[in-house]
Amino acid sequence: MKFKSKIKPYHAAAGGWGSLEATTRFVFDSKQALKNIVNLMRMNKPRGFDCPGCAWGDDNKSLFSFCENGAKAVTWEATRRYVDRQFFETHSVSQLYQQSDYFLEYQGRVVEPMSYNPQTDHYEPIRWDEAFALIANHIQAMDNPNQLELYTSGRASNEASWLYQLFGRVVGTNNFPDCSNMCHEASGSGMLASLGVGKGTVRLQDFDHADAIFIFGQNPGTNHPRMLHSLRHAAERGARIVTFNTLHERGLERFADPQKPLEVITPMAGEISHRYYQPKLGGDMAAVRGIVKALLATHNALLAESKSGIFDLAFIATYTHGVEAYLQEVVATEWSLIEEQSGLTEAQLREAAAIYQNAGRVICTWAMGITQHKHSLVTVREIVNLQLLFGQLGKSGAGLCPVRGHSNVQGNRTMGINEKPGKLFLDNMAAHFGFEPPRAHGHHVVEALSAMLRDEVKVLIALGGNLAAAAPDSPRTEAALRHCDLTVHISTKLNRSHLITGKKGALILPALGRTERDIQATGAQFVTVEDSFSMVHASEGVNKPLFDSQRSETAIIAGIANATVGNTTTINWSELAGDYNKIRDHIAATIPGFDDFNKKCEHAGGFYLGNAAAELRFATPSKKAEFSHAPLPKTRFPQIEGADVPFTLQTLRSHDQYNTTIYGLDDRYRGVYGQREVLFMNEEDIAQLGYQAGDLVDIETVWHDGIKRKVSGFKLVPYAIPRGNLAAYYPETNPLVPMDSVGDGTGTPTSKSVPVRLSLTELNGFEPQRIV
Repeated sequence: MKFKSKIKPYHAAAGGWGSLEATTRFVFDSKQALKNIVNLMRMNKPRGFDCPGCAWGDDNKSLFSFCENGAKAVTWEATRRYVDRQFFETHSVSQLYQQSDYFLEYQGRVVEPMSYNPQTDHYEPIRWDEAFALIANHIQAMDNPNQLELYTSGRASNEASWLYQLFGRVVGTNNFPDCSNMCHEASGSGMLASLGVGKGTVRLQDFDHADAIFIFGQNPGTNHPRMLHSLRHAAERGARIVTFNTLHERGLERFADPQKPLEVITPMAGEISHRYYQPKLGGDMAAVRGIVKALLATHNALLAESKSGIFDLAFIATYTHGVEAYLQEVVATEWSLIEEQSGLTEAQLREAAAIYQNAGRVICTWAMGITQHKHSLVTVREIVNLQLLFGQLGKSGAGLCPVRGHSNVQGNRTMGINEKPGKLFLDNMAAHFGFEPPRAHGHHVVEALSAMLRDEVKVLIALGGNLAAAAPDSPRTEAALRHCDLTVHISTKLNRSHLITGKKGALILPALGRTERDIQATGAQFVTVEDSFSMVHASEGVNKPLFDSQRSETAIIAGIANATVGNTTTINWSELAGDYNKIRDHIAATIPGFDDFNKKCEHAGGFYLGNAAAELRFATPSKKAEFSHAPLPKTRFPQIEGADVPFTLQTLRSHDQYNTTIYGLDDRYRGVYGQREVLFMNEEDIAQLGYQAGDLVDIETVWHDGIKRKVSGFKLVPYAIPRGNLAAYYPETNPLVPMDSVGDGTGTPTSKSVPVRLSLTELNGFEPQRIV
């Protein structure tokens, strides 16, 4: 695999011919072109399978219900390439560790259970029953249940997730670190505190009725491209789209629909953002505070003239609590502080406020540009405050929309993948199954890694994902995994985490993918997922698995559970694995909103779980929506207050990437080709340092603990980004994110606020990353 590296600005719109060409290339590179064309026709369709990529909702309005990056996800999974015992005989774990993340996943699907042999440094085949017995022996030998960590990827289905949490709680632990801990924890926790519900309040069709859409900290063109269709339609009918995002992203500027031939072959494209503001990293809370301050001044001026104000006073009086304390905080916040923290001018924020004021129905939507800072939780609550002042809940075309990442990350949490489960959930489990589940809180991701480093964890089981590449502080994360006795990975493809083995062993258990048929004892099975809009729908694979030795995630979990804890009077693991309808019956009996679950699965397009806050019912102590009244943060880095921090770095994805999965080495919309070790930087900052575009630099973290965190050889790329801010891809820059730098009240790594300094790379002896 050879790649031509270049930096070449991309001038076309998002989507269009570029998207069509990339999709076609990935389809043919899968070595199963015809099959994957059929797959794409069935994706996100009734009686088809759900996209294994993002969690955007399905509109079922188009002939094709997939995007470029969804096509990459499908063709990456539905490939003829595979790794088996011959592959592992040829390649030692130490040799594979030296390869790039792209190389590892490009090798293809894992097709038979493999066990690591520390004596030979090779993975060797193991029978399924032997693998289950090995896991059971390690768990049964633990001193207490909390020496087990059960990690979950957001791609696991509702059925697999629910069975997984049942297994863990029968064992006796709430240690369920999951990928949500590293992304949208602030969204769930912030909205839960404000509204009593940790999910977005809008439905997909609300985008058809909004007068304005305020976008904060997200890049839908790469991370959830189907959202661009909703934004494009909204813009075409006159809705004002106002974007706050640190980088200029093509998908938020212009979009050409790949399903419209004229837009593919001509420069035609639809404008997306009516206004585009670039706040500093971590400056969104100050930006929202400035909008509210401007709106409050207008409101008070109208009241002073004995006119009606602009706030929805009836809504505030009836449905909210704490507005006085919040508005006092707004008044006390000086414009100079707002401008300094946001990086925007008072005039810009007053302009945005005027757009908001003139819109009757407003949706506020955000992603990880909001949620991966130290003050992310209060930033989410600040956005909620803005919406509450204008009564933007409980009506069509308005509300709150955190856009989740992986395709079922919201469903995982609904199913009980939660280190802090609620009392009602645990009470329901206890009553239904006749056992007492653990009540003490378990570990989120950073707590789990810290416990491993203290030798408090014996066994890690990972249901999907790539924890070693996803978590912060990569050398310490890898050291943590190596402190476990046994690591177990339920996976579809080879990845970095498989090469970070436990002290006594490691297992790779090959799982079926979303695209594949799942045949169990009672016949063909389907699973369900929940999207960002609380819609639950069925997903049924269409492809024959590559090998008979691959098993469904649900069957693997049941096999582990049966070997470890065995059947009880109320739980028969093999029976549940053989008939997913029975799992759904148990879900219906234990989780509100899932009554008649199996019957509801027959509905084309799925069913809506409902949202109490959208119905103006608030499960808060006051039974009302709660205004928060936090001051703006005094500093983004209180742990190193007073230290010289020349730059703040955010880690992000490339366009050829989904989470830690690297599909290719291009980032087309940002003009990067054939490489990943690049650093986006303001052109004036480059000049001020005496550097030039194309120079190679080292990036080093400024932190308090004396640990040296540095990555080397990153190529400078001038980009439209605020001065003092930088951006680079993860997982390459995850080593720079300190493990103890987490969001207040969330535990989420602050991957969008990393304090760093730069220096030129010493080329003598420097070797760039191998891509082979």
